Amino acid sequence: MNKIIVITGASSGFGALTARALADAGHTVYAGMRAIATRNARAAEAAATYAREHGVDLRSIELDVGSQASVDRAIAQITGTHQRLDVVVHNAGHMVLGPSEAFTPEQVAELFDVNTLSTQRVNRAALPQLRRQGHGLVVWVSSSSVKGGTPPYLGPYFAAKAAMDSLAVSYAGELARFGVETTIVVPGAFTSGTNHFQNAGHPEDTAVAQAYDVHYAGLPQQVGQALARLEPADADVADVARAIVAAVDAPCGQRPYRVHIDPSDDGSGIVSGVADRMRAQLLERAGLGDLLKVVPKGV
Repeated sequence: MNKIIVITGASSGFGALTARALADAGHTVYAGMRAIATRNARAAEAAATYAREHGVDLRSIELDVGSQASVDRAIAQITGTHQRLDVVVHNAGHMVLGPSEAFTPEQVAELFDVNTLSTQRVNRAALPQLRRQGHGLVVWVSSSSVKGGTPPYLGPYFAAKAAMDSLAVSYAGELARFGVETTIVVPGAFTSGTNHFQNAGHPEDTAVAQAYDVHYAGLPQQVGQALARLEPADADVADVARAIVAAVDAPCGQRPYRVHIDPSDDGSGIVSGVADRMRAQLLERAGLGDLLKVVPKGV
């Protein structure tokens, strides 16, 4: 069945790969990105070219996750055109690299805005439609850093992704009785195939950053090299997109709650498995076991 899908942060990386993979699977995909007439004009044109050459329904749409007005307009355009919205993919995000102390509070707040608050803006625009329908899927692109191994100099990013993951967990139970499912996709540290590391932000307080160089000179490069060594030669960033397609195409009630794509195996799957099991046990003990699985409603 063709599904109407919107994905945030779809100009490059996981987002662009997933938008194309979902379109290839026969869905109508809105690739959300900001400044499609200027900054991301090339990305929007690349998506249009892909759609023409492959005969798929892939459409770029102006969607700045930092602006509620922009998000509202995008979602209204999609639902106005199709009278439904089946899948929301929270993918937009940004990474920073450097000693945590050297980032200003304003920088950290901005990072939380992009990685965490953006999902709330999109949810507030999109979820009323999904709730009215009585069906739908929300996919959250998390990170193995939330519960796996956490090398230093990525602290603000790890914190923001952990906040987003916690929000996803709460939303899962709050949406279940509306027939809306949740899938949390957890990629590991892919060092190639995305621009996360290349486009990472850096601390504004250079004096503090230089003070850390006394004992940690070259650490960012060491972290990057170490992660690259841990990554198997056959690691394929497109596996993330394939996992999202599999969740979207799975029957209602059979979609995975959480799926890990972590070639380096930093332990996130083990820790998340325990945490998710404890969540399930608590809900069952509290008589809220129905929140753990959406029951198909004939859609």
